[in-house]
Amino acid sequence: MLKVVTVKIDDIYVPTARRKELQQDKLDATIEAMLEGDELKPIRVREGKGRFVLIAGIHRLEASKAVGETEVGAYIVQAPKF
Repeated sequence: MLKVVTVKIDDIYVPTARRKELQQDKLDATIEAMLEGDELKPIRVREGKGRFVLIAGIHRLEASKAVGETEVGAYIVQAPKF
């Protein structure tokens, strides 16, 4: 079972491919949910070179930034092996 850890938002790198997934309407809905006090599921990151790399959760991450959060709950997952 994965454990939720708190990660500093500034320590998360967002790959270009993840940024392209960002949709303003979904971001707005996520911000609204956060402001209403809804509990959002943690994002998923992997460990990179001295930072974390976002795997999933671009809207939750960007919504957290928009409301002034400095940390976010995350699952740390293993990088896929090719």
